[in-house]
Amino acid sequence: MPAEPRPTLPPVRLHSDAELARDALAAPLLSRAVRLARWAGPATRVGASGELVEEQLPQAAELLGLGADEDGQAYASEAWRVALDTGLVEVTDPDDDGGGDRGDGGDADAEGEFGTAAPGPDLALVTGGSPTDVLDLWLAALDTVLADAAVPDLDDLVDALDEGGDIDFDRLDWNPQREADFLDGVLANLYLLTVAEGGAGENPVPLPVLAASMVVPEDMADPTDEVLEQVSDAMMRLDDQFRQLEPIGLVEFRPVDEQLMAEADDEEFTAAAEADDEDVSRYGMVRLTPLGLYGVRARMLEAGVEAPAVGDLADKGADVLLDVVSGYPDAAAGAELEQWLAEAARGAEDGTGRGTAAAVEELLAAARGGDPG
Repeated sequence: MPAEPRPTLPPVRLHSDAELARDALAAPLLSRAVRLARWAGPATRVGASGELVEEQLPQAAELLGLGADEDGQAYASEAWRVALDTGLVEVTDPDDDGGGDRGDGGDADAEGEFGTAAPGPDLALVTGGSPTDVLDLWLAALDTVLADAAVPDLDDLVDALDEGGDIDFDRLDWNPQREADFLDGVLANLYLLTVAEGGAGENPVPLPVLAASMVVPEDMADPTDEVLEQVSDAMMRLDDQFRQLEPIGLVEFRPVDEQLMAEADDEEFTAAAEADDEDVSRYGMVRLTPLGLYGVRARMLEAGVEAPAVGDLADKGADVLLDVVSGYPDAAAGAELEQWLAEAARGAEDGTGRGTAAAVEELLAAARGGDPG
């Protein structure tokens, strides 16, 4: 049999692109971004980097049905930023001869002139694009949300401002690349805990388990006090980050119980991973949605990680199929074989393939190899 690279992760069963696209458009944050993009017009004023000016935020929040929410304007600002980054809206300078993009960091005119906004060309993809187009928009929105989630708490940023108004990164102890890599690692571990044979599957993962997977060395049977403190710190970071990631539809998240957070010490946080289900849920639970599985896998593929999906081998020969699925867990191997045979059946129906009977013969021949018996 020809050599075929072994997957580094178990295969995942994904929903269809059409189902995932519907989930993407239903995600609260992308839905808000689309509504703001349709609202944008000549009267919409934006600042130096394309952000909505403060006077526009109440109207934007009201449009989104968040006027009575104390965080409504912050949510509106976040949705507008997503609309900008995904191309759902575009902004221009009023006096720019070329109508150039207002994302150059220049200041608004001293007389109070601001940039203008209009629906961007990608807004048409929401209703007129393919499911793949919609998913590409969602992935771009996800990039924006992940970048925001890796930024420290606003209070920490304010404390780290020097006299000149610049951020003292040494004082903040924040490395943007390190934080982004940490969050990517967390999502990769959550993905693995979800798709692994005997893993969580559709069930949520306790936050202490996920935090420990990032901190506790595999060969450490009894974590030290220092490691327990690191697990506790990681849990608090993840609690904040998953709150930000839920509105984009990446995860379903039950936050850490605030009363428990105020009372528990580091050892109790880690011990929660071995407690009964009712106790564990108080320490936070997180689950990748079907859209989340798609999104994390897409990011891993972009990073060069082998992350197969059930159905990837549907157009391969029987010899390649058997070679690859021999390294799959039993359930995943069975699902891949079903997909392969189903593709053969569809091919017979539309005249593009060999049919089920011929596919089974090919499969048996590949399994026998050079053995005439």
